[in-house]
Amino acid sequence: MTARFDAIGLVVSDMAASVTFYRRLGFAFPEGAERQPHAEADLPGGIRLMLDTEESVRSFTPGWEPPAGGGRHSLALLCDTPAEVDAFYEELTGAGCHGERKPWDAPWGQRYAVVNDPDGHGVDLFAPLALPGE
Repeated sequence: MTARFDAIGLVVSDMAASVTFYRRLGFAFPEGAERQPHAEADLPGGIRLMLDTEESVRSFTPGWEPPAGGGRHSLALLCDTPAEVDAFYEELTGAGCHGERKPWDAPWGQRYAVVNDPDGHGVDLFAPLALPGE
């Protein structure tokens, strides 16, 4: 018997807002996904990002309520350059997304920033400050 990592699932309040947010980051949700209770985007390596509305989760877990507070998890997205971290941060916050932490040069050698998706899930944007061998 073998279990394999296959998908990351997030519960969302507003599917359209969430699909729009993740599409801005390059996730390829199919057309019409914003109107569905469940949506999936294929990721590199065969993994999927799955979004389910709160109503969808309640259909199989009656009485489910979103957890209070936040900050328990985040998705981390590798950008090609430090400038791309800054550009994504500016694009997302300019579109109304909450910027949790403005881009900074982290002591571990990466340009780093944190934005929140429409439901408060953290999305870390990062890139190496220098390419290997520089």
